[in-house]
Amino acid sequence: MLRSRSMSPLFVLVLGLFACAHHAPEPPRPLEESPRRGGVQVLKGARLIDGRGGAPIEDATLVVEGWTLKAVGPSDAVPVPASAQVIDLRGRTVLPGLVVNHAHLGMVDGTDSGTGHYTRENVARQVRQYEAYGVTTLVSLGFNPALFQQLQKELEEGPPHGTDILGADRGMGVPSAAPPVNVGEDQLYRPRTVDEARVAVRETASRHPALVKIWVDDFHGTMPAKMSPEVYAAIIDEAHRQGLRVAAHVYYLEDAKRLLRDGVDVLAHGVRDVPVDAELIQEMKTRGTWYVPTLGLDETFYIFAERPPFMSTPFFQHAVQPALAEQFEDEAWRMKVLGNAKTLVENKASLDMNLRNLKTLHDAGVNIGFGSDSGANPLRIPGFAEHRELELMVQAGLTPVEALTHATRDAAALLKLDDRGTLEPGKRADFIIVDGNPDADIEAVHRIVEVWHRGQRVSGRVEDFSP
Repeated sequence: MLRSRSMSPLFVLVLGLFACAHHAPEPPRPLEESPRRGGVQVLKGARLIDGRGGAPIEDATLVVEGWTLKAVGPSDAVPVPASAQVIDLRGRTVLPGLVVNHAHLGMVDGTDSGTGHYTRENVARQVRQYEAYGVTTLVSLGFNPALFQQLQKELEEGPPHGTDILGADRGMGVPSAAPPVNVGEDQLYRPRTVDEARVAVRETASRHPALVKIWVDDFHGTMPAKMSPEVYAAIIDEAHRQGLRVAAHVYYLEDAKRLLRDGVDVLAHGVRDVPVDAELIQEMKTRGTWYVPTLGLDETFYIFAERPPFMSTPFFQHAVQPALAEQFEDEAWRMKVLGNAKTLVENKASLDMNLRNLKTLHDAGVNIGFGSDSGANPLRIPGFAEHRELELMVQAGLTPVEALTHATRDAAALLKLDDRGTLEPGKRADFIIVDGNPDADIEAVHRIVEVWHRGQRVSGRVEDFSP
């Protein structure tokens, strides 16, 4: 259980970072009154998407006490305590905070990635950025050094000052192969044998992560080898012996099927080589395996060079660090990306297949989680990538409400977190207030008015945020 304490070192650091940020002072709050700390706060008249998959409630009231929702429902059915502060939300929509099953902290800074970026300062900036974009819970799925556990504890203590984080410890890759990243020895295991794999899992288990991560495939044939089936079978078996579940980086259908037979718990990327088939669907449904498609992963390799209209919006620009923004304006960089026909063809084909497979699995009733692999490289931009993922889920054929349900209720269920993901009495008061109707237009989720985390307003409009 989270406890209220004095300000943690990470909180002090975040305050310092933002005090030094070069942007205009925050304008007056967009809502009529500033919420006070303590007591009961009532948000009245909102359109409510509660995360459970049903139709929105057109005129809803939420009663917040501490960091908990005490009552939620139609305004005519929810009494307002006499001593409560009432905030008028007519014309706005409330939806649960986003829960992300696949992201990475401390891997990038500006246009650089790899070793040396997992610092207190950099992670503080990233968790604050995720929170400003409506992500209230996030899994850093690998590459986490010892500092992760300390930061996780600090983020859990005292007032919210960044998204809540869970981790997959270091994760396990292949010697001289996947993943193709340069990180410290304390950020990744690369077991060569079954015995080394079991030892690595036991060491991982001693740090009590939420999941164990394995990299299985060969990254479109760019790596000299895949993880051997014997090694990943041993990892899965040992993890289950230690009470841990395993999430696998995959690309190919046949790898996914073999992993399922060996008992993997989460496919942490979509199958992108061929259409999924009845055998995979049946195996996933029988085993209750989770599927996190990460649709935006392949798109990021080319989309910014194409300069889509969203790049001119403040919502995008306020997520981009200055060095990366400069790269996006570099014509030589753009021409290099657009001139690589092989990369364009492969990644566009992968995205198309990923979209198709998501719709097939969703329609079949497979468990679908949410994540974008943001933070794994500079082009997967924290916070913005999650919103782009929602758009791509709708492009795949899901309704906006279905996409949001996967990104809230279902993503929390993947993590076995029953205290968040939906807006119901007794759940955490983690929610986003937006202008517009996201159930009709998923881009309305971009129009953030406020983000509330554990019952407190933690940020306003994204335009007030500086990366």
